Amino acid sequence: MMTENNQSSRSHGLPQSLLEQQARQLGIPIVFRSATWDEYEATFSAGLHEFKAHGIEVGVFGDIDVESHRDWCVRVCNANGIRPCHPLWRRPRRELLKEFMDLQFKALIVVTKADKLGPKWLGRIIDQNTVSDLEKAGIDASGQLGEYHTVVVDGPIFTSEITLKTQESVLHGGYWFLKLSATKS
Repeated sequence: MMTENNQSSRSHGLPQSLLEQQARQLGIPIVFRSATWDEYEATFSAGLHEFKAHGIEVGVFGDIDVESHRDWCVRVCNANGIRPCHPLWRRPRRELLKEFMDLQFKALIVVTKADKLGPKWLGRIIDQNTVSDLEKAGIDASGQLGEYHTVVVDGPIFTSEITLKTQESVLHGGYWFLKLSATKS
């Protein structure tokens, strides 16, 4: 889901070109929809309806344990004939982080909630040092409460690592965003 001007992803502020490169590295198709926050659910639902018309029956979501997020996915998917799947649901957050790092995925922090974490966290790789620092700062290291968002740029399912060019940090709506782009691969 993209912003209404189609310039960046709704929650992570990622440019469309980076998301397209991520999809290429994973070998999967990607579909974009643009919406304001007020239009988000209707636009998302229309996309699910189109997926259903093309034979897609299941939507996979990464929620761990925030009931309101899961409830929204279930409600919207059910209304559009899609079965929601939450493979991470109720798994211990710390265990999931360990598994993510052990599998050698590489993610970096691209958004921080301004009243929880400042811009100094932007660009940090999710590794044991970052997880420890987050916990010392009193932050849920998995970021499930919106303290931060990441972008995954490498891992065992990528054909190659995505190299990023970082730009400035921007404060918008109570969040710090790291502006970045992917170099061509």
